[in-house]
Amino acid sequence: METILSIKNLNKNYGKLQAVKNVSLEIHKGNVYGILGPNGSGKSTTLGIVLNVVNKTSGDYSWFGGKLKTHDALKKVGAIIERPNFYPYMTAKENLELVCKIKGINYSKVQEKLEIVGLTDRKDSNFRTFSLGMKQRLAIASALLNDPEILILDEPTNGLDPQGIHQIRDIIRLIASQGTTILLASHLLDEVEKVCSHVLVLRKGEILYSGTVDGMSSTNGIIELKSNDNKSLINILQKYPNIDKIKEEDGKVIIISKTNIEPSELNKYLAQNAVYLTHLVKRNHSLEEQFLQLTGK
Repeated sequence: METILSIKNLNKNYGKLQAVKNVSLEIHKGNVYGILGPNGSGKSTTLGIVLNVVNKTSGDYSWFGGKLKTHDALKKVGAIIERPNFYPYMTAKENLELVCKIKGINYSKVQEKLEIVGLTDRKDSNFRTFSLGMKQRLAIASALLNDPEILILDEPTNGLDPQGIHQIRDIIRLIASQGTTILLASHLLDEVEKVCSHVLVLRKGEILYSGTVDGMSSTNGIIELKSNDNKSLINILQKYPNIDKIKEEDGKVIIISKTNIEPSELNKYLAQNAVYLTHLVKRNHSLEEQFLQLTGK
């Protein structure tokens, strides 16, 4: 699988503050990657470094397998890392044509990209009349003008109303379906869960998880148990192997394990110790549960 971006042991210090700590990530063609974390977790700094607008302290990164220098590689990258900034008294079409002129792109791309972001009916409207969501969609159209191999978005739905959020997410899915690799930073679990195939979870610059979104939500198994004597149930469970945590919640005993526990084997073990269950349900962590556990909140 073709590697679009490779990040290895990246670090960034601002004086005594270490904003990025030993971050590594491989981005392969055709996937949608999310960098997830609360504000101040190092998401934007990481994006800034690979886009050559923030200087790294140490570590390394390379674009397209190291075949191109960063300056040349970035010509194949589309990015939005700040608020959309266009000329307010120029139309959407005129603003995009100006970008084409500066970058040496054929004007025919303007109509094509306006269609992707759903702004063809407003192409002759001045930018100053646009809502925040429309401004963000125009920014995405601008970032797509050079037909980038990867699109990088920093908090793409930040500040938008529900309708605007829905529109941006639909556009991201459409762009991904057309084969463009996407890397987005977000503090919203819902965003990552709905549009990303892979996720890197950061807290205070450190990686807590890196892998598929599905893999994150199924890392730990949860089994809910109940008996007529939960106290005895807990005592017996404490002797069972591979259980990481036992807690009592709403009259049920919850056990958490990083390894797979077969409910039938567990039930058999409890029966052999004269503990009989009235309730047994096995489930996986939701992405939200796993994220909260990872970040300690």
